[in-house]
Amino acid sequence: MAEFWLISAPGDKSNQQQWERMNTVTTKANLSSNFKFTIPDLKVGTLDALVSLSDELGKLDTFAESVLKKIAHSMSDMMEDSEDKVQENLLANGVDLVTYLTRFQWDMAKYPIQQSLHTLSEVMSKQISQIDTDLKARSVAYSNIKANLQSLERKAMGNLLTRTLTDIVNKNDFVLDSEYLTTLLVVVPKANYVMWQKTYESLSDLVVPRSTKKIMEDSEGGLFTVTLFKKAVDEFKAKARENKFVVREFNFNEKELQSEKEEMTRLAVDKKQQYGPLLRWLKVNFSEAFIAWIHVKALRVFVESVLRYGLPVNFQALLLQPNKKSMKRLRDVLNALYKHLDGVAAASVADAVVDIPGLSVGNQDYYSYVYFKIDLNLIDQK
Repeated sequence: MAEFWLISAPGDKSNQQQWERMNTVTTKANLSSNFKFTIPDLKVGTLDALVSLSDELGKLDTFAESVLKKIAHSMSDMMEDSEDKVQENLLANGVDLVTYLTRFQWDMAKYPIQQSLHTLSEVMSKQISQIDTDLKARSVAYSNIKANLQSLERKAMGNLLTRTLTDIVNKNDFVLDSEYLTTLLVVVPKANYVMWQKTYESLSDLVVPRSTKKIMEDSEGGLFTVTLFKKAVDEFKAKARENKFVVREFNFNEKELQSEKEEMTRLAVDKKQQYGPLLRWLKVNFSEAFIAWIHVKALRVFVESVLRYGLPVNFQALLLQPNKKSMKRLRDVLNALYKHLDGVAAASVADAVVDIPGLSVGNQDYYSYVYFKIDLNLIDQK
């Protein structure tokens, strides 16, 4: 996915010529693709309110992006068998993210421009916070089911020394309800099958003759039953270890085995039932959160433009999609064209080609024009 730069500059006549020049230069030199980004006439309010709102919107911007990434991650986690399709499910208003962004129109129904900037910010904040809260609840429920099911599935996928025996044994394989006799399960390497048949009766004097039976085999060995007197179990286990036969610790309990089978079936059904509704919820709310996020960006541009360029409100916003190979050159061009907007920035930009575009303010680069990055890479690259 792409990276975009959302910028603004004063909209008076002299700057209009600079604007057209920038648009022409960047397009002809293939530095970027440029799109109009229309922001409606919003209620300005007081200067103090704008300064306060600027800080709040910065935090909301970061929060909204984090929520979007969590939704995208959840969708990617769910669609584990078709991750290549995840990106095409990340839509806004039914279109791909680039299309929505490059054709942005303010949603008057969701965010009425008659309301104050602070009210609009609060509406967006509450909307995104509610999505985040719901996401946590829904994701935890689904993740618990998925984790429990995977745990049971892993138990069924190990070798005969570790895997669950739920789907292997049945009561006909055991001597049950006997006061004196018991049945053990022994894992025998394939190379030792012949030795097992020759020696298992001699591992204790109290082994029932011809009582062994192979009930399961994998690539490494087989699972055999053997019946003997209970008082000889410890002796048999010791002798078995000496001959590289491993006795599995297992007590047959039909109710527990049935319960484990039913639990796996129930979890599989629950996962399937929750998958569809949760995926639909993720798609719908990703769209809602993304739309809110881009409106937050628009609010930030409006507020910063008024603070930078003053009243009456008169600025132009433009969306640039930089050519990845020409980002530094594009930045240089922008700095050169707009260095006159800010004396502090101008002092550090001597000409059209500079090594460090902008001043470092705290941990962020400062530019003479209003600038916000919009990174549409919302899925962690693996």
